[in-house]
Amino acid sequence: MTELVYRTVMRDLKKRIRSGEFQQNKLPDERSLSDSYEVSRSTIKRAMGVLVDQGIVFKKRGSGTFINPLYLKDQSAFRYEGNNLGITDSFQVNGEQPHSKLLDYRVIPASPELQQDLFLDGAEFVYRIKRLRIFDDQPVIIETGYIPIKILPTLTPEAVQSSIFRYLQDTQGRSVNKSFLSIQAQPSNAEDQELLKLKVNEPVGVMEGIFFLDDGTPFEVSNMRLHYQYLKYGTFVNLNED
Repeated sequence: MTELVYRTVMRDLKKRIRSGEFQQNKLPDERSLSDSYEVSRSTIKRAMGVLVDQGIVFKKRGSGTFINPLYLKDQSAFRYEGNNLGITDSFQVNGEQPHSKLLDYRVIPASPELQQDLFLDGAEFVYRIKRLRIFDDQPVIIETGYIPIKILPTLTPEAVQSSIFRYLQDTQGRSVNKSFLSIQAQPSNAEDQELLKLKVNEPVGVMEGIFFLDDGTPFEVSNMRLHYQYLKYGTFVNLNED
């Protein structure tokens, strides 16, 4: 009976999230939800835990539970978890990791969309970092990331030549251990064809994601355009949850 109740709560919360009911993308606290659904706190906790596992919401320590912006955009997000590693940091071909060529590094005002995704206000700035990931002589990934300056005020062009996440760990002792991603294929554009050495009729894989610090703070919004030959991703799907 308890299991049925938590599933009912979970499904209803999903419907309310999809309908845009919650202001500022923040869910009520567990006590308020417990009162409104007239169920125990443990039931709410279990329902919320499933939503977190499914990548629909995330918890920010000391601030509450928020709806994943990427889920709101296309509702096809899934979760990637690692040990302070980004997708491109984890990427390997024949046991080798890519090296980076820095294409662009600048400081820009956060756009309204970045303000929403990274929890910034209108006066804040972000780094815009664009890198080309290369295996041997083969360009594989065009990666464009946006990181709040307030989180990494000492980030330099030299530091972004390697792993930004490892730089964060080394300089601040903080880690990135979760991301929410969407994956799709698109026709390649002129830049893809030039940088990734694609033909005009060849597609490109697109991975978009938001990376989070271990306390739930959004750290980076990233767009990765992959050579289609390297677009391969495996994940685990738990069919026991709705």
